[in-house]
Amino acid sequence: MLWQGLMNGLSAGWIYVLVALGLTLVFGIMRTVQFSHGEIYMLGAHTVYYCSVAMGINMIASFGIAAAALFLLGVIIERLLFRRFRGQIEPSIIVAIGLILLFQTVAVIAFGSNEKTVPRLIPGVLTIGEIRIAWDRVLTMCVGAGAMLVLFAFIKGTKLGQAMLASSQDPEAATLQGVNVNHVSAVAMGTGSALAAVAGGLMGSVFTVEPFMGSFAITKGLAVIILGGMGSIGGAVVGGLVLGLVDGVVSLYSSMTMAYIVGFALIVLVLIIRPKGLMGGD
Repeated sequence: MLWQGLMNGLSAGWIYVLVALGLTLVFGIMRTVQFSHGEIYMLGAHTVYYCSVAMGINMIASFGIAAAALFLLGVIIERLLFRRFRGQIEPSIIVAIGLILLFQTVAVIAFGSNEKTVPRLIPGVLTIGEIRIAWDRVLTMCVGAGAMLVLFAFIKGTKLGQAMLASSQDPEAATLQGVNVNHVSAVAMGTGSALAAVAGGLMGSVFTVEPFMGSFAITKGLAVIILGGMGSIGGAVVGGLVLGLVDGVVSLYSSMTMAYIVGFALIVLVLIIRPKGLMGGD
C-alpha cells in the first residue's frame, strides 16, 4: 500500500509543481503574489475541455491552444493591470481579487456550473506488481518533470532567461544593464499562466472541471511556494513533491482532510525552523 500511496503522491505532486512554478516565477520577478492564478488554471482546464469535446480538436493540440491562449491572457493582464503595481503588495492583491471574481463570473456564464471531465489522453491503467496507476497520472508526472527541465534550461541557457534571473535579483541593476524589465515581467506572467493552463487541463482529466476549481489550485500553489521558498524555482519543485507525497501517503491510511492537516502542519514546522522555506535565500 505504501508504494501505491507514493505513486499517487508523485502524480499529484507534479500538478502542484506546475501550478507553483508559475506562481513563483511571477513572484520572483514582479514581487507580486498572483492570487488569481487559480482562475487561470480553471480557464485553462475549460479551454482544453471545450477544444477537445465541443470542437473535436486533437487533445495535444487542445493543450497547445490552451497554453497559448492563457499565455496571451497573462501578458494582457500584466500590461494592463499588474505592471503599474509591480512590487506593491496591497494594490496587487486588490487587483487579483477583482480578477478572481471576474473570471469566476465569466466562467459560470460562459461554461455553466456543471462539472465536466476532460477526456483521458491515454486510457487504461499501468500495473507494476501491486501498484496500479492510471496512464493519465503517469503522463502528468512526465509533463511536470518535462516542464521543470525546460524551464530550468530556458532560464540558465537563454538571454531572456538570464534577464529574468537578473530582474528577480535586482530589477534596478538589471535595467542599468539594458534589461527591459517590463518585457521580462510580461513573459514571466505569460509563462506562468501557460503552465497553469496545462496543469488545469491535466487535472481536469484526472478529476473534474468546474468554475470554482481554482480555489484548490491557488491554496496548494501558495502552500508549495511557502514551503519551498518564495521565488525559488527549485523550492517550488521540492515543495510540490513533498506536499504531493504527504497527500498521497496520508490519504491512503486516513483521509484527504487529514492529509491537508498534516501538510499544513509540516509547513508550519518548516517555517519555525527555516522561516524562508526549504530552499529560500538566506
